[in-house]
Amino acid sequence: MNEQRRSGRQARQAERAQKGGGMGRPYITRNIPTYDVLSEENLLRIEAAADRVLAETGIEFRDDPVALEHWKKAGASVDGVLVKFEPGMLREILKSAPREFTQHARNPANSVQIGGKNVVFAPAYGCPFVMDLDKGRRFGTLEDFRNFIMLAQSSPNFHHSGGTICEPTDIPVNKRHLDMVLAHMELSDRCFMGSVTATERSEDSIEMCRLLFGNEFVDRNCVILGNVNVNSPLVWDGTMTGSLRAYARANQAAVVVPFILGGAMGPVTSAGGIVQSLAETMAGCALTQLERKGAPVIFGNFLSTMSLRSGSPTFGTPEPAIGSMVIGQLARRLGLPLRCSGNFTNSKLPDAQAMTEGTMSMLAAVHCGANFILHSAGFLDGLLSMSYEKFMLDADLCGALHSYLDGVKIDDDQLAVEAFAEVGPGNHFFGCSHTMAHYETAFWDSDLADNEPFEKWEAAGSTDAATRANRLWKSGWPNMRPRRWTRQARGTARFRGAEESCRDRRLVLTG
Repeated sequence: MNEQRRSGRQARQAERAQKGGGMGRPYITRNIPTYDVLSEENLLRIEAAADRVLAETGIEFRDDPVALEHWKKAGASVDGVLVKFEPGMLREILKSAPREFTQHARNPANSVQIGGKNVVFAPAYGCPFVMDLDKGRRFGTLEDFRNFIMLAQSSPNFHHSGGTICEPTDIPVNKRHLDMVLAHMELSDRCFMGSVTATERSEDSIEMCRLLFGNEFVDRNCVILGNVNVNSPLVWDGTMTGSLRAYARANQAAVVVPFILGGAMGPVTSAGGIVQSLAETMAGCALTQLERKGAPVIFGNFLSTMSLRSGSPTFGTPEPAIGSMVIGQLARRLGLPLRCSGNFTNSKLPDAQAMTEGTMSMLAAVHCGANFILHSAGFLDGLLSMSYEKFMLDADLCGALHSYLDGVKIDDDQLAVEAFAEVGPGNHFFGCSHTMAHYETAFWDSDLADNEPFEKWEAAGSTDAATRANRLWKSGWPNMRPRRWTRQARGTARFRGAEESCRDRRLVLTG
């Protein structure tokens, strides 16, 4: 009897861990369909328009003679730095890219599957500033960077450690990437991203992974991602293509992302922005396959708008949200994993505007079929500021999205016909056996929402959500300390020399 009770309790604990925000799940497997907004006819029109742009206008590949040589050998028309592509050429090259791949974490239990029906949440990326309700807005430091890694590691609602969660501006640029990658390795046992700000920094990031995982393992498996951006419109610069090729050459995944602000770096129409995004992204993804056939690559998307009155970028608006749905359809037709949307907002505070805009863009990412969702938490101030409070609020939303993506399970127990028979007409379900069997796991439970009666909320201080988020992150939610290293990577690491590359440094792993 005791053994039966223990096994029942363990089963409930496992179910609660799965239901309660994703604890124990290295990534989400979606159980709801994608939302396809365009017909086959209109998708073909977009693809034909992108082919015309590629063939008639072309794309410039600046300061990268190796990339130009790749295109010449592949049969593209190369005139100086301008490259033009015959219709269908890039799609043919992209057939060698994997539809789905594993990014391995140093803790194998936290490796993620990218592509297919899988969804991975990662924090925001690239903010030069950080902010909180106590100290306001300030330049990010390495301490902030490490704090956010630990917060993400402590949360069951994320699956990935991310990359440049904020810029540690107190560290010199020439070695900043090493400190950031090392922090991910030390403070998280999840997957992470590397540097892309220079080819040699990308190579350093990959070399550190070779020291962590072993040369042969890295050559055969993806262990790091590099997020590279198009210099829209229709320009790939050598810094980005050099990093893109470095990741592909090492069999690591580049995340290929245009940055299109409608009316500035792209047309004001949604359809025109989608055409541009498809053309630019296909070219970058195809270049990875010319560097190393079969290398993993992620089809990225960053559509946004701008205020045509002021010229300021706007984020979390409806046009990019619906545009993301179309990008999802196009990526699936290419057979490539998708990075799309994120928790975007222009708000300067973790307020109603921030959550309205962020929720719109996150739901677009969920419904468009995105596999890797960067910027899932912390994004504020048009991606200029990483907010501690917004990070906690977004983590809560990500927890809710776990349950949302689980969909509705249908079996005899879930249909609850016997519960109706037990309770009968006009009675409540509070104490029935079906409720007692499921009460711990039936509903997602927020870490931040206040569901108490007004009088109890008022007696407790009448706090708003941002204040509760402030208290939560400062309390060390739930336990801001590094996880233990696995046997494979257990040890300490140190660097010497500020100017040398990682290959010339002494990064010592002992254990």
